[in-house]
Amino acid sequence: MTLIAVPLVLLAIAAWLVAGELKTSDLQARYLAHLGESQTFPVQPGPNASARFPNSGPYDERLGYHQLPTFLDRLRSRGYLVAQQAVPSQDMLSLMDRGLNALYREKDQAGLELLDDDGRPIYRVRHPERVYDGFKSVPPLLVSSLLAIENRTLLQTEYPKRNPAVEWTRLARAVWDRALHTVNTAHESPGGSTLATQIEKYRHSPEGRTESPSEKLRQMASASARAYLNGEDTTATRHQLVVDYLNTVPLGARAGFGEIQGIGDALWVWYGRDFAQVNALLSTTSEASLDERALAYKEALSLLVSQRRPSYYLENLDELEALTNAYLRVLAATGVIPPALRDAAIAQSLKQQALNTRVPPPPVEHKGTNAVRVNLASMLGISRMYSLDRLDLTASSTLDAPFQREITTELRKLRDPARAKAAGLVGDKMLEHGDPSGVTYSFTLYERAPGGNRVLVQADTFDKPFDINEGVKLDLGSTAKLRTLVTYLQIVAELHQRYADQPAAALRKLNIPVQNPIERWAVDYLAHTPDNPQDRSLATMLDASMERKYSGNAGEWFATGGGMQSFENFEKWEGTQFFTVREGLKHSVNLVFVRIMRDISRYFQHQLPSAGAEALTDPESPQRQVYLQRFADREGKLFMGRFYAKYKGKTDAEREAILVQSTHATPVRLATIFRSIDPEAGPGKLAAFIRSYLPGAKLDEATLAKLYEKYSVQRFDLADRGYIARLHPLELWLVAYLRTHPQATLTQVNEASADERLAVYKWLLQSRRKGAQDKRIKQMLEIEAFQQIHAMWKRLGYPFESLVPSYGTAIGASADRPASLAELMGIIENDGIRLPTVRIDRLRFAANTPYEVILCRDPNAGERVLPPEIPPLVKSALAGVVEGGTAKRISGTFVQKDGKPIPIGGKTGTGDNRFKTFSRGGGLISERVVSRSGAFVFYLGDRYFGTVVAYVAGADAAKYKFTSALTVQVLKVLAPTLMDHLDLKDEAPAFNCKLPQATAPEQKLD
Repeated sequence: MTLIAVPLVLLAIAAWLVAGELKTSDLQARYLAHLGESQTFPVQPGPNASARFPNSGPYDERLGYHQLPTFLDRLRSRGYLVAQQAVPSQDMLSLMDRGLNALYREKDQAGLELLDDDGRPIYRVRHPERVYDGFKSVPPLLVSSLLAIENRTLLQTEYPKRNPAVEWTRLARAVWDRALHTVNTAHESPGGSTLATQIEKYRHSPEGRTESPSEKLRQMASASARAYLNGEDTTATRHQLVVDYLNTVPLGARAGFGEIQGIGDALWVWYGRDFAQVNALLSTTSEASLDERALAYKEALSLLVSQRRPSYYLENLDELEALTNAYLRVLAATGVIPPALRDAAIAQSLKQQALNTRVPPPPVEHKGTNAVRVNLASMLGISRMYSLDRLDLTASSTLDAPFQREITTELRKLRDPARAKAAGLVGDKMLEHGDPSGVTYSFTLYERAPGGNRVLVQADTFDKPFDINEGVKLDLGSTAKLRTLVTYLQIVAELHQRYADQPAAALRKLNIPVQNPIERWAVDYLAHTPDNPQDRSLATMLDASMERKYSGNAGEWFATGGGMQSFENFEKWEGTQFFTVREGLKHSVNLVFVRIMRDISRYFQHQLPSAGAEALTDPESPQRQVYLQRFADREGKLFMGRFYAKYKGKTDAEREAILVQSTHATPVRLATIFRSIDPEAGPGKLAAFIRSYLPGAKLDEATLAKLYEKYSVQRFDLADRGYIARLHPLELWLVAYLRTHPQATLTQVNEASADERLAVYKWLLQSRRKGAQDKRIKQMLEIEAFQQIHAMWKRLGYPFESLVPSYGTAIGASADRPASLAELMGIIENDGIRLPTVRIDRLRFAANTPYEVILCRDPNAGERVLPPEIPPLVKSALAGVVEGGTAKRISGTFVQKDGKPIPIGGKTGTGDNRFKTFSRGGGLISERVVSRSGAFVFYLGDRYFGTVVAYVAGADAAKYKFTSALTVQVLKVLAPTLMDHLDLKDEAPAFNCKLPQATAPEQKLD
């Protein structure tokens, strides 16, 4: 008996101890509280090589913790470095490596916050939006109802150390029911999860689900350990669990609202209920009628009971009504609510309030803030602003909120006719015609600083979600002359490098073709310059090149852009004179820059690897046949390689848009393009295609049908279709090929295009019709020359994938963007170094979590893209534009307090975009104005630069006759505001890594 009694006694003692532990959790509390003390993650300087990030879970994905490795890689590649990062303790890492969720006090609310350059909040989003700030703010009726449904013993006070993650009796019942369910599938198997494990599940389990017993154990273990982070007594933690659950429980999603987390947001989205009003109705001190309180309670209760199938119940309110009524009866029967409340609630319908919900209007767009958000999303690789706004991220922008607000206010004043007149905007070449309120103004200001160009102000008066500064392709007219001038000077610098070391005697022996005037001039200049370094310096040669003269004659026709074109000057007297390059820029003489562009094009044609420009002009050249044969393959591959780089990685829609952008769109050209890239598509798709790119074209069905039949691939070979579309035939072929072979490599493209390359150039081998051959060869040579020009422009920030191959590009035919012009001016201000444009200089992810990381700008030295001798010369020429040229009205405006003038220069441009219809013979049949714009890109002192744009879109643009004089006057109006904010004496400070932290209430930018 003694041998039997001892084990039984031991077993009884063990059972007593286990039973006691299940009630009190004393041992768990001691061990887990001690473990909790070791769960630390101090933030330390520099990157943490042993950082851990969570696996996919809804909470970790929504707040961006799971994607942090990707975000950090992208930011590093864009010039950011990790300044500080959380370093979790070894014990924390050990638990995470074993599969537990990181143990820290998690946030109920998070979202994107943007600060201006002085730490003032300019944008702040919190999700969920409506939350309880503590247990005391939760109505007791809601607490008791929640606990009765989900976790009855959670707030019992008998055992203060109790583990809230496990309710043992409920868990045992759930296990038993689950076992019965495996035998009898009709037997219901309700869950045994506590609030603590449910929170772990919907936050950190894949898709917020429990897919396996091991996942359930992970939830329970994580919840248990988390419960003791504040010590052995879990009383406060258990109260906080109620708050956390009510604030964050997932309750479906709804179009126009997005995901719904928490009771507060759900009351608004499901029932259109004000959160504060519902809480007031549910409070113990409410004096509202029973019906009002009952309806509010029923709506809140319906959300609690819907949480297992919220999306289903959101769309099936009748079933939710029945379920809620059933719970009302149970809660009344168990004494949680009084019978009177039950009866009043059952008598009311959930639908009466649900029908009142409305999708909220879109938020007001603030251009400066939105530009920062778009830039941030691009850097992080996030495609939707919705996802960006839900990240746990604070970012410090370079915007100056008060400065931006004042500029926006001043710009908006100019839309008032009386104020526009008082500001001097009404007059010749300004708002003499047209309503001032119809003009949209845009202003950007940048500050050059070590490591990047800060965006201080980005404002416009366009009251819609559209960014004129970066989101539109604008005809900015003569601002293109600045790009053309820089290209011209780059060529001179290139020629100086090629020939400056050669003695004058050797240079005199060179025979440079007369068709290559820039190179011919460079060689002649150096041949007649003494052989000493000072006289032959690049700066001296560049200065001399600015004195070369060009005619302003507008009577000449130019063979360019696939046809014969003529151009006009702004002033008639300009057509009777010759101008130096400097004078041509000063007075913005169109024909001077058309002729400069012709010289640039010819220069590049003479630099072709095969020297085809010479070989094709001499019919007796023994190299002609050799060249023509080589042209078909080698030059074809050269083109194909460039086209492949141009279209690689693009979607069909993007490739189509770039292709159309590469030519001047007409119905015939668009029909040829469409029939080439999608030959099997029907006439209806052709009509939609043409109308999408020429919305103003009035083409009837008969005309469209004729275009469809006439320009099919059966009617014209590839070379002819390229000629008709004014595109290189191989570019046309490649876009069609990539539609069916989107993953093709360049090698595969070259193999597949062998016959096409020969077919495109085969006609060149024929001896007849030399004139026609030469005409087409010259056209293709011009296209290739403009590809070289485009490469140079692109390196200086030109935003688009191609240029219109026409001398008209020198005066704006290829369009531009204000932000891109500003980037070019920044290169000039920075002595030829291209620095990144910076809107965000510091970022703080996941503050006060084990995943926290703080990044700042790397003080990058930038990339030299211009010889240092070019920018000072360009700035001098731009100063001439202000001193006595097209921007002279602003001369003398910016003056320091001591009376010393502040250096300012810039380039004006006027865009008059028209849709024209021509007859077969080339005569103009009709035209209509599409848009009108004026622009001024400027530098101010050695530290600031920017753009001013005036823009009118649509048919109303025909009512306006303003030129860039309007934008110069706008800058003059803004001058007092600029002088109040700009520091024109000291150098700009370098970027720093000070912790982004809000210091003031949210600022309104616009």
